[in-house]
Amino acid sequence: MKNDRWVFHADIVPQSGGQGVERRVLAYSDDLMCVENTFEKGAVGALHSHPHTQVTYVVSGAFEFEIDGVKKVVRAGDSMLKTDGVVHGCVCLEAGKLLDIFNPYRKDFVDD
Repeated sequence: MKNDRWVFHADIVPQSGGQGVERRVLAYSDDLMCVENTFEKGAVGALHSHPHTQVTYVVSGAFEFEIDGVKKVVRAGDSMLKTDGVVHGCVCLEAGKLLDIFNPYRKDFVDD
């Protein structure tokens, strides 16, 4: 799937991203990865960090995010930047979807 020019949502088998979270790895290359996360209300993205720069775009729903010790509620249309190594996580307040973009790609999300 790495470097596939066309990636169709219907062809992607969702993975568990934790209780109440479904992850779908979309298009990616060595330098960039797009991931869709669907959250049920109350689902938690546990605090964590990783050696990737990450941009998160809120497609739908509402989430309380914590980034580097600061908490804010975000909704559809909002976006966040999480630089390499910064601690971050979220709680889903209203069921929704997040679109994550990573640089470089998350090897731990795929079997290459």
